[in-house]
Amino acid sequence: MASSASRIFEYFVVCGLGPEIRTLDGVKGYHGADEMYMSAFIDQLPPSSHALYPPPPPQLPICVLPAGVRIYSSGLDANDFSTYPRSYPIVLTEGDGSKIYVSCIAFRDPICEDIIEAYQIPANSYADKCICLVSHSPSFQVLRDALEEIFVLCFSPAGCSKPLWDIISHLVSNVPLPTPGKDRVLFAIENCLLSVEAPPKEWLPHADISFQPLVQCLDVDKLIQLFTAVLLERRILLRSNKYTLLTLVSEAICHLIYPLRWQHVYIPIIFSSGVDYIDAPTPYMMGLHSGVDTSTVTMDGVVVVDLEYNRITTSEEIPPIPEIEHNFLRGEILKLLQPNVMGIDYMKINLGSMGDHSLRTGTKSWSQEHDFQLRLIFLRFFALIMSGYRNFIDNASPSGFNTQAFLKKRSRATNQPVESMSMIMQFIETQGFLDYLERCSNAEENTNNLLDKLQDATGRGQNPLAIFPSHVADPEIITIADSETAEPGKRFCYKKFPANARTEEQEEKRKSILAIASGASKQVPNSPSIASNGGPKVESLSPRERAAERERMVLDIKVKLQGLWLRLLRLGATEDPLSSFEYGTILALIESDAEGIGGSGFVECIREHIHSGWQCRLTDEQFIAVKELLKTAITRANSRSDMPTIRDALEVSAEMYKKDPNNVQDYVQRHLLSLSVWEELRFWDGYFEYLMENCSNKSTNYVTLVTAQLIVMATHMAGLGLPDIDSWNMIEKIAERNNLGYKQLIKLRALLTHLQQLRIGYWGVATGKGQQLPLFGMASPRALDVSDESQQPAEASGLGRNWVQSMFSRDRSLRASSFNRASDVKVGATAGKTEPPAAQKKTQTNMRTLRGHTGAITALHCVTRKEVWDLVGDREDAGFFISGSTDCTVKIWDPSLRGSELRATLKGHTRTIRAISSDRGKIVSGADDQSVIVWDKQTSKLLEELKGHDAPVSSVWMLSGERVLTASHDGTVKMWDVRTDTCVATVGRCQSAVLCMEYDDSTGILAAAGRDVVAHVWDIRSSKQMFKLQGHTKWIRSMRMTGETIITGSDDWTARVWSLTRGTCDAVLACHAGPILCVEYSPSDKGIITGGIRCVKNLTLHSASVLSISASDHWLGIGAADNSMSLFHRPQERFGGFSNTGSKVAGWQLYRTPQKTAAMHLTWIGKESAVVVATDFFGFGMPPRVSKLCQNLCPCKEMAIALLCCMLCFSGPLYK
Repeated sequence: MASSASRIFEYFVVCGLGPEIRTLDGVKGYHGADEMYMSAFIDQLPPSSHALYPPPPPQLPICVLPAGVRIYSSGLDANDFSTYPRSYPIVLTEGDGSKIYVSCIAFRDPICEDIIEAYQIPANSYADKCICLVSHSPSFQVLRDALEEIFVLCFSPAGCSKPLWDIISHLVSNVPLPTPGKDRVLFAIENCLLSVEAPPKEWLPHADISFQPLVQCLDVDKLIQLFTAVLLERRILLRSNKYTLLTLVSEAICHLIYPLRWQHVYIPIIFSSGVDYIDAPTPYMMGLHSGVDTSTVTMDGVVVVDLEYNRITTSEEIPPIPEIEHNFLRGEILKLLQPNVMGIDYMKINLGSMGDHSLRTGTKSWSQEHDFQLRLIFLRFFALIMSGYRNFIDNASPSGFNTQAFLKKRSRATNQPVESMSMIMQFIETQGFLDYLERCSNAEENTNNLLDKLQDATGRGQNPLAIFPSHVADPEIITIADSETAEPGKRFCYKKFPANARTEEQEEKRKSILAIASGASKQVPNSPSIASNGGPKVESLSPRERAAERERMVLDIKVKLQGLWLRLLRLGATEDPLSSFEYGTILALIESDAEGIGGSGFVECIREHIHSGWQCRLTDEQFIAVKELLKTAITRANSRSDMPTIRDALEVSAEMYKKDPNNVQDYVQRHLLSLSVWEELRFWDGYFEYLMENCSNKSTNYVTLVTAQLIVMATHMAGLGLPDIDSWNMIEKIAERNNLGYKQLIKLRALLTHLQQLRIGYWGVATGKGQQLPLFGMASPRALDVSDESQQPAEASGLGRNWVQSMFSRDRSLRASSFNRASDVKVGATAGKTEPPAAQKKTQTNMRTLRGHTGAITALHCVTRKEVWDLVGDREDAGFFISGSTDCTVKIWDPSLRGSELRATLKGHTRTIRAISSDRGKIVSGADDQSVIVWDKQTSKLLEELKGHDAPVSSVWMLSGERVLTASHDGTVKMWDVRTDTCVATVGRCQSAVLCMEYDDSTGILAAAGRDVVAHVWDIRSSKQMFKLQGHTKWIRSMRMTGETIITGSDDWTARVWSLTRGTCDAVLACHAGPILCVEYSPSDKGIITGGIRCVKNLTLHSASVLSISASDHWLGIGAADNSMSLFHRPQERFGGFSNTGSKVAGWQLYRTPQKTAAMHLTWIGKESAVVVATDFFGFGMPPRVSKLCQNLCPCKEMAIALLCCMLCFSGPLYK
């Protein structure tokens, strides 16, 4: 017998009702004729026990009978068309992307008597059965002809001359696969002569199908719309009540996108129980019978093509093909389909000679020539739309193609702006196009590239047919001799399709299954519960049946996980993922699955979602949910020693992130440290071997290759937070085992050390398995004990002070030269080492660092005189600071009491405090727990809790008359009556989450802004919106109102000054190199203070991002993510002076606010002032080699940002 790779018929398979009957829901036993049953393997050639051939795909029985098996009381009825046999093709896709082509004939066949007896099925019953020929060759016609001839021989009254299975065995074993363009194989089935051949490689790919069904079902415009959707890799669902139509249309459209190949899920006929697959978020092309209900499936974004009614529906717009290419494509297809109409103007020239020919052409039946011409039209379309693409192939770019240059060239050629080419831009980013570019680098494929040949021929003015060989030699005829001659006159007739001979083992197993089924049926006839429990155990299934069952279960679990994962990400801002149905179901699938399908499937669906373009961004709540699910998946995988799942989970955890209160990415990976598997050298050994095996560039020098993979491991170890010593021990052992030299070891040691330093500088020291990481907000960069007074805050460097002096100075030359020096030296590199001058030491006594919180300071409020003024005079709490933190507490500080500033701690919130305000006797705070709490300022007792928001509270404002204003991520601003605990009114609404709010009690003007990048201004007393201040391009994080001016800070790295009288922007302040998280106005100096993640010109005061600023007459408070708060005191006698005494105040600077009448001051602000209150994550030195490595491997321009990317994006530029 020839090998399967050299035979055109690889398998003959019979599927239908096997000895073990199950419903589509998996319930064992017979449950009536109205139930649909699962299809199973009945017979096959070569047999499953054959050692030389792998078994057919285990999902084949389900796919060839997609609707399942139905049991009937009668068989074929000549008067009932629905009982006729049905012939249809299907296509399956294997794991490596190769296709399996199957020709099927489904018909009603009598059920075996032993099955009827065992399951007590009514006598003389029939069931669906399907015979199939399976091949890797797309020779649909010969597969169908051969299968139909076998079917006719079986049920022909004249019978056949030999046993049917002998004929089938000869057919499967002896008919070879023809050599493309050289051979034509002739073979016979009884008296029917058949042939098969394949076109030469220089021609279009072999497509043994007719394209007529495609053009008959869809008009030209619908055909082009479907073609565009496939080209842009949308989710395509074909609907028809004919299985043949679904397969032929799917195959036809795949051939029309040549030279591209469909790169995604491809299931031309999906079985009815797999309808949930439609929920998959990744691109696919599927066919579903029209009779299957899809009302329970989310169809958002799915392109549904109804082949019966020439209809295409989708909720997402499909960008049209550019006009030039569209007109060409539409016109050429119409010429092919309707030649009489397209050429009607020319018929009048010589009607006598042309009329008959034209009519014959128009009425000519569809042929292979039409198929070829249609495919050539689409190939010419690609030559047109991809004109000159070879000039823009750039192997140095990540995608291998210079998209911008290609679009600009096309823009010049077509006189169309680049912005109008959305369809082409999307097309260039598809997997199909990238795969084509990759194949172009293959010398063999490039030699037979018909697209390049067509573009060259078109450029020379040649006929497109010139790209094909002008002369094709006649194929060599290979005749397959018939099998041994049968006895003369003997005929074999069958009333049902015969069973193949079974081995003794197969017969014993069949009897055992039926005996168990018979016992269960006699105990409780037709009882689903007993039948399901009394069926044979899994051990009684054959290896093939077990494989098929597992394949079906794996596919079912993965599809369910895809849908659940997508819905988990779509949960609204007010929904808690941890209590959602989606989270609970995913967790159950992971925990209850002993084989690990749930865990590995969950990780795989995340990876597929990332590869499909997901940006990996999670909300705070989703972050926690995904972290817990990954922990569970890794724990379960570790218990089974499932290293591939742990490895994949490690890699995806390095990509998924959220943005903490500092607006800096916090990755899932660092929250997995508590798992013991990371301490095992066995895992890292296996991971290293995996990286080496899957390295894309194995031609690289071996030492470089090993070093690169160890760098990958080092980034993951640093990302997890493994102790430096443990990480290095494991890396060193693996390096020595691979004979790495000492020079490479030194480089690896340096890189690992600095990765660890970067990590500690941002996230703090990991304390091992017992580490408790904050669930909300950012973790402390350095865990500082409240009582530890030995750790003093780092003083600003001499360079920093000189720069501060220069910026306060009137001398422009001094200011410029100081800045030039600052830009050449690492910020903070000398902090704490250089002894400052005496004058500067004296200034430092006015700065204090207060520690008491155990989390980042996310809210800060300074009690001003205006808030506490009454008839008696100044209250003693004027100048007090009130702070809120990620540790869920509110603290009251009295700066006048040096050494014992903390007055009280208020506990009541359960999540991060986001906003604080106060009046004479009360404090009000808002938090992520969606609540607003009112406290008594004197007794520190909780007075009221205001609940009504559906999302975290971002801002609060205490009004006169026992009223409170609150703003929330639910997009609303509400007013509350504290006395009645009720919401009086919703005074403002935004389209998205509100992140900041300001109110002027004297004028009734309310301002709010947030994620919709617009600052809204209302007059709530007249219930009118005054302005929509537009100018920022990203989220507005902070806001401060003073008089007729509003200051806003945004993620777009700028602060803006707005006029409330004109509704215009007066100034743009842009010195930050990162998002601005807080803004403040200093009433004493009439200046603007901003704080954020990183500043271009800054004085380093904190070791982490500045999150909150509050200023009063004498004090400035700064809260940061290092769990500390800095207070600056300015004595009253120094106020009013800005040049000399003001310049000596280390630690903060101000923008001078411009005079309203002097427009020239705006320019001065932009060029000469600087935002100062900020921080720089990178206050330590970096060796030049490591710096150069990061700069070379990271696309970021600035060194600090490059290092941040290399530290945080562990799966990113550092080792790719």
